[in-house]
This record gives sequence, structure tokens and C-alpha cells, in this order.
Amino acid sequence: MSETVPAIPTQTRLEPESRGLFISFEGGEAVGKSTQIAALTRKFESLGRNVVLTREPGGTDPFGVQVRQLVQHGVDLNPKAEALLYAADRSYHVATKIRPALAAGSVVITDRYLDSSVAYQGGGRDLGNDVYDLSLWATNGLLPDVTILLDADPVQALARREGATDRIEAEPLAFHQAVRSRYLQLAKENPQRFVVIDATGDIQTVSEQIWQAISEKAAALLSATEPGGGTR
Repeated sequence: MSETVPAIPTQTRLEPESRGLFISFEGGEAVGKSTQIAALTRKFESLGRNVVLTREPGGTDPFGVQVRQLVQHGVDLNPKAEALLYAADRSYHVATKIRPALAAGSVVITDRYLDSSVAYQGGGRDLGNDVYDLSLWATNGLLPDVTILLDADPVQALARREGATDRIEAEPLAFHQAVRSRYLQLAKENPQRFVVIDATGDIQTVSEQIWQAISEKAAALLSATEPGGGTR
């Protein structure tokens, strides 16, 4: 039986009057995160919002870039070493990029965050809930306001993958199925911030579903950070 990942309320340890909006995109391989992140960024910018785009690993330079190279193309790491590298990158990423951007009132959109570690290392590598606890500790409890989970059957998603694969993408199908299972478990047990979107739809339809979900889940934060309207 799979472990239960506890639902934890969104907390940021930032003062409300200095909060931006924090959105994470999650999902397995080749589900279209990059395409949808670009579309969402254009939407926010058309509304006059300042957007900070980032990713994990690799959201900071040079530290994050070096970690990305190690975990994706480097030596064959054991699961715990892999999880610890991701946590170290995430801690630095949050402290040097995400928190300052949120404090400035920006919309922060990240391509992967701590839920990736829970799904990939906790689920795919079978490390369990320790990965969740490690990530919360590393980030001092910072969770996204909204997490968009782009969901697709790994068989279908991996079939449309193009180009060379990294060491994570090259894992067997059973690994990717375990990752998807843990993602869906997380979404079920953390409905206050997760939105599951069928990633097999056409690009425009998926984009519209994402915007609707963000508008509903983060309505207060969106209105509080409107240009010219100050912050809440």
C-alpha cells in the first residue's frame, strides 16, 4: 500500500503585504510543461504583471546549473545522493531567487519544485515521505499558491519525446508509472493548491484550463497584486 503524503496548508513565511504569486508546474516527462509555461507567462505579461521564470534544477547560476548537469547527465547517483542534491539546489534557489521575487510582488512561475522530488525520488526511487520532509525543511516551508499538474499516461507521453534522453528520462516505464502515481496521490491529498490538467488535449484548450484554474484558486492574490492596486 502506498504511503500517504500529508496535506499541508500553503505557508510562505512572507508578510502578506509583500507577497507575489507563486505557481509551480509539475508532471512527468514530455507532458508539455515548457509550452504551457510560455503561454501562461504571455498571459500575465499582457495583464501588466512582472513575471519571474525559473526551473528546478538549474534555476540559479552557477550552482543550480552544476546540480542540473550532475543529476541529469553526470555519474550514476544513488537515490539518496540524488534527493540530497535536489534539496540543496532547492534551498539555494528559494533563498536567492524565489523568495526575493515574491517579496517584490512578482509572479513566480517555476518549472518543477518540491513535488517533483516527492514524485521522482519519493515515488520513482521508492524513498517515501522522507523526501517530502527534506524538501519542506530545505525551503523553510515555502509551498506554491497553485500547482499545475500536467497529467498524461507515460506510454503516450514518452512516445512523443524528441531528441536525446537524460538519465531520468531513460529510466524504465515502471519508474515513470510510479512517478505518475505519486503525483496523482499528491494532488488528491493536497487539493487546496493542486490542479490536475489532462495534458493530452490541444495546446489552446490546456492553456485555457490552466488560466481558469489559476483565476479560481488564486483570485485573492491576483486581485491583491493588480498593477496600480498595491498589495494586500
